[in-house]
Amino acid sequence: MLASGCSRSTDPTDPPRPYPPPLTAPRPRPAVSASPSAHVETAVDASTDATTVRAVDTSAYPWFADGSITALEPVDCLEDRFQPPSGYSRVSVSPGTFGAWLRRLPLAAPGTLVKSYAGGVLYEPGHPNIAAVVALDPGTADLQQCADAVIRLHAEWQWSQGKRDMTWRAAAGTMPYERWVKGDKPVAKGAALTWEPGKPRPRDDHASFRRYLDAVFMFANTGSLAQQARPVELADLSPGDFLIMPGSPGHTVLILDVAATAEGRKTVLLGQSYMPAQNFQVLRPSKSQTWFTIDPEEPGLKTPFWRRFPWSLLRRL
Repeated sequence: MLASGCSRSTDPTDPPRPYPPPLTAPRPRPAVSASPSAHVETAVDASTDATTVRAVDTSAYPWFADGSITALEPVDCLEDRFQPPSGYSRVSVSPGTFGAWLRRLPLAAPGTLVKSYAGGVLYEPGHPNIAAVVALDPGTADLQQCADAVIRLHAEWQWSQGKRDMTWRAAAGTMPYERWVKGDKPVAKGAALTWEPGKPRPRDDHASFRRYLDAVFMFANTGSLAQQARPVELADLSPGDFLIMPGSPGHTVLILDVAATAEGRKTVLLGQSYMPAQNFQVLRPSKSQTWFTIDPEEPGLKTPFWRRFPWSLLRRL
């Protein structure tokens, strides 16, 4: 099948699944006096019993301003919620990079359920291997699985930077955003991916971009994502890199953040989607630990829901 994910075939002759239904109608948003790019959280200060209001800056995360998308309410961000272990400090990242963007990724409230695209509960609060849920919509069809979520986040970062020249590799062709904007439609013909000309019309808003990504998810897979990315040496590990094991099934986990000691030991925060398509989650190796230790002497990184990823599978877009 051409669609990506953790369990779908990488055989380019398999037909793609049908287009997903239209995205849900806009959800009501609370009226706030803060900036339109800030979500407001009301919380109780346990020391004073006073109610405080904290704004979560979502201006760099385009889906929050898209009325066609139903996303979880953010209450804080990755960097604020998860401090590095004792003796570790976050590595330096350049402003505006994918890694810096991931570091401020908005999170849903602690205790948020992990749900599938269809609304079914997959993981209850307190799961030993899930530390948090990212305030990102999982879509309305079984499309945004593991590789798709990496594509989604990287593409949203590009959109936030004003980039519109993105192209994603599919199992049997390429999917330039500029073709989508022209109104063309990707179609599978045998083992090839072709584009059927459409009527020229302006389609360069975020809602259309989100539909474009769903089309990408149908035709891409772990194999195509691995081919599009470049290998990275473990010594150069950085936020935004990912470990990917192509195959049927295949899987990938995204490195959301990296911290290091003065001696150079490293630890990382990991995120993933899985199958079926579901809320993107921050992983943890155990209930008492959130960061994953990077040990070059080990053959790879062991993750909770998948077998060990060899270091040779480290990639970067």
